[in-house]
Formats: sequence, structure tokens, C-alpha cells
Amino acid sequence: MNNLLLFSTFFLLVSISHAIEVDFCVADRNLPRGPEGYACRDPATLTTDDFVYTGFRGGRTITNVPRNNVTLAFVDQFPALNGLGISMARLDFGIGGVIPVHSHRTSEVLIVSRGSIIAGFIDTNNTAYYRRLEVGDVMIFPQAMLHFQVNVGATPATAFVSLNGANPAIQFTMNSLFGGNLPADVAQQITLLSNAEIMRMKRAFGTA
Repeated sequence: MNNLLLFSTFFLLVSISHAIEVDFCVADRNLPRGPEGYACRDPATLTTDDFVYTGFRGGRTITNVPRNNVTLAFVDQFPALNGLGISMARLDFGIGGVIPVHSHRTSEVLIVSRGSIIAGFIDTNNTAYYRRLEVGDVMIFPQAMLHFQVNVGATPATAFVSLNGANPAIQFTMNSLFGGNLPADVAQQITLLSNAEIMRMKRAFGTA
């Protein structure tokens, strides 16, 4: 028992000491990214500006078909996030705008700052959890779950999200099936859609 306690204490101390070896690690994007992120820039070259992201300022012009605009603050846009396990994004919706079904490698927290949206996720039992959210409401989307947002109000809407990873990635389900290099005959087999429907979707994504 004493040996187990000693080992646990030692492991905890090693973990803590590793976590505080450096104060921060602003990404050096001139070097390749590895599995744990980018190498660190020399702290002597950093200024306060390296720790400030201004990309969320101002309004947004929305012209695409889903009537949305997504502004990312992932590590590639905000290198100071490197190694910190956090990132953010701003979601802007035109009237009727939608963020289609997608997933991330991480969990996500959303807060509505303008308008009214329906947001939800679908778990591995195919149970949908969704709710109409108003300004100030917060919703969590667990890691890797398919989720979505739809503007159901009469005005444009805006939400901000935070994710527990500096590079959480975004995988849109429809893009993965119809916007990549998956052959039409394979897509037809795994989706049970007709060839005509598959080709219509691939034309919409410009991959026919």
C-alpha cells in the first residue's frame, strides 16, 4: 500500500513538473507540426501582440449557400494557443443560415451572443439532443459527436465556441462523403442513395 502511494505521488509530481517546464509555447509555424503541435518560438522574439487575436472584430458578409461565416481561432490562426489545449471560433448566421452536421476531435462549448438558433448533437445511439437557444444560452457538444446549428430567428445570429484542443479540426459529414475523392459507386453502396442522387451531390460539391 505504501509503495502504491509512493508511486502515485511520484507520478503526480512528474506530471506537474512536466506541465510547468515552460510558461507558454507560441507556435513557430516555419517548422513542421508534429503530433503534439508546433515547436516553440524563441520567447525573446515575442511581444504582447503575439498573445492577442483580433479576428473576431467587426461584422461579416455572408454569401455562401449555407448562409454562414465561420471565423477560426485555432493554432494556425492564433499561434499562442499552441500546447494550451484550447481554441475558439465565431459562428455567424444569415437568416435561415446553418452550420451543417459535423464533428471535431474535441468537445465544444457554445454561447449565443445574438439572435436565436437551434443547436444539437446526435449520440452513438442515434439519440438527438437539441434545443432552441437564445442570447446568453450555453450548450455543450461532447467529443466527436455529430452536431449542428441552425438560425431559426427572424434576424442574423452570432455564436462563439470554445474547444478543448488547439487544433480540433472540422469534419463535415456531407463534404466527407461527396466533396472528396470517394468514388461515386462506393458512396452509393455505403449511403444507399441512388447513382443519380450521388452524382447530384458530387456536382454540388464540384467533384463529379
